[in-house]
Amino acid sequence: MIQLRRATVRYGAVTALREVNLQVRPGDRLALVGANGSGKSTLLRALHGLIDLTEGHREVQGWGASTQGPAMAMLFQKPFLLNLSVQANLNLALWLRGVPRHERPARVRDALQKARLSDCAGRFARALSGGQQQRLALARAWVTRPDLLFLDEPTASLDPGAKKDVERLISEFAAEGVTVVMSTHNLGQVKRLATRVAYLEAGQVQVDCDVPAFFEGPLPAEAAQFLRGERI
Repeated sequence: MIQLRRATVRYGAVTALREVNLQVRPGDRLALVGANGSGKSTLLRALHGLIDLTEGHREVQGWGASTQGPAMAMLFQKPFLLNLSVQANLNLALWLRGVPRHERPARVRDALQKARLSDCAGRFARALSGGQQQRLALARAWVTRPDLLFLDEPTASLDPGAKKDVERLISEFAAEGVTVVMSTHNLGQVKRLATRVAYLEAGQVQVDCDVPAFFEGPLPAEAAQFLRGERI
């Protein structure tokens, strides 16, 4: 779906990504892991196309009937919700995607039901709890029917109950065929949600393997230290 070849991103004198080669394939549930400052969020944004590469190439494959590539959606660590009702936030996403007006009510109802927010449809989005806001942000992404969903630390700072609800939604989306790429520090979450892991160290992808191989197989020294909790 997306391929980076020798992708490098610099912010002034800081090199955040260094000659990264990475593919996102249909059906992937790819977790990007690594210590703070390793380049996870930058890689996520480079894959999405939100930032330009300083060097290297990003290639997007045609998808389905479209020659423009897969439909993509992004969920940030702190969801950006407009100061409108829950329902209006969903309707706006559909309008921006160009969904015909007559299709929107049913899709909004389905999204609210999936996120267990039907009782909150008329409430202001920013008045919701942190967990509810993250579920709304996921519902807003899902309602546009993306092929590819990017998640940046989707359960950071949430309590255990809220994390469980968000993980349930992510699992349901993946089961429906949505390709998922997520950055996370939560190794338990990697085991529960991912099928593939890319470990970053100083802006480089040191490891790219399936989940069992990451947790059971031999790893480079830095990745092994991260797995033992010695690098954060």
